[in-house]
Amino acid sequence: MDVVLITGNKNKAKYFSKYMEINIEQIDLNLEEIQSLDLKEIIAHKAKQAHEQVGRPVIVEDVALEFKTLGKLPGPFIKFFLQELTMEEICDLLKNKSRAALARCIIGYYDGKDMQLFEGELSGTISTEPRGDREFGWDKIFIPDGYEVTRSEMNDEDYKKTYLQIRRLDLLKNHINAKSKE
Repeated sequence: MDVVLITGNKNKAKYFSKYMEINIEQIDLNLEEIQSLDLKEIIAHKAKQAHEQVGRPVIVEDVALEFKTLGKLPGPFIKFFLQELTMEEICDLLKNKSRAALARCIIGYYDGKDMQLFEGELSGTISTEPRGDREFGWDKIFIPDGYEVTRSEMNDEDYKKTYLQIRRLDLLKNHINAKSKE
């Protein structure tokens, strides 16, 4: 099946291809991202836009990190928080508040007719300070439930395990396999 992952991260496309056991092309598109706390709405919009530009089945994804004490915030706006604040400042937002958090990712598949959204989530807490060596997103401040370390401090096995809990590649793989048999 000819499917395109819309991302600027070439390594992500390689990982998706390896996990899904199909060739997934990577294209970096500058998509308009609507501002919403509804991750499903954001993904559906991005998927339709991407399909319109490439004319083939597309995969898009987005993540949200919700601080329970702040409702759904920062949610999908976490990327802007990371651009404007240091990790320490983000940790300080929760000073004297609950540090409970929810990491979410939605992967969208759209072929021009069929829109499918695959959602994964991982509960945890926000650390009091950034910790770890991985320099990816908010991994230095998110401690998944059942762990005492941030995702950035995890060994490769635990990192992959939590990655696959957030990103439901298994559901996407099943869907694409079923589509290829139609």
